[in-house]
Amino acid sequence: MSKVDRRILKSQKAIKKAVIELMSEKSFDDITIQDISDRADLSRKTFYLRYIDKYDLLDKLIEEHIKELREACEIESEIELNYIEGYQIWFEFFEKNYLFFSTMIASKGAPTFRNQFLEFIIEELKGEVNTMEGKNREFNEDVFIQFFSSAFVGLLEWWFKNGMPVSPRSMAEQVGLLFERNF
Repeated sequence: MSKVDRRILKSQKAIKKAVIELMSEKSFDDITIQDISDRADLSRKTFYLRYIDKYDLLDKLIEEHIKELREACEIESEIELNYIEGYQIWFEFFEKNYLFFSTMIASKGAPTFRNQFLEFIIEELKGEVNTMEGKNREFNEDVFIQFFSSAFVGLLEWWFKNGMPVSPRSMAEQVGLLFERNF
C-alpha cells in the first residue's frame, strides 16, 4: 500500500478547514474557490488537484463525517452499550467536530447535509423499534422513526445554535433516557 504524501494530507486538511470556516461566515453559494484557496493559503491549482469543484469538496466532507459517525455506531453496537453510553459516544463526537456539524446543520447553503444526516439517523433507529408488540404496537413504524429522527436532528441543531449549553454527558443521559422510555 502506497503512503500518501504528507503535503497532500496537509493541503486537504487546510482546504476542508477553510471551507467550513467560510460556511460559518457566509452562505455556501457565496463562497468561491478563490475564497477557499486564500483562506487555506494554497493556490487554486492545489485546490483543483484535490477536488473537482466546491460541491465535490462539500460532498467529500459530508461523506467523511457520516462515515466516521457510522464507524462509531458500529463500535457501539459491537460492545452492546446502553442508550446513554451509546449517545455519549455520539455527543462527544459532535463536540469534537463542533465546527463542522454546527456549520452544516445551520447552513442554508448545505441542505444536502441535513437530508443525509437525517437519513443516517433514520437508518440507525430502524433496528431499534418494535411496533409489533409492547408499548409501541399501536404506532406506524415509519411515523415513529421519522418523529424521533427529526426530533434528534432538531435537538442537535438547538444544542449547536446555543453553543452546547449542556455537556455531552448530560445530553447523552437525557437523550438516552428519552430513548429508553420510548423504544
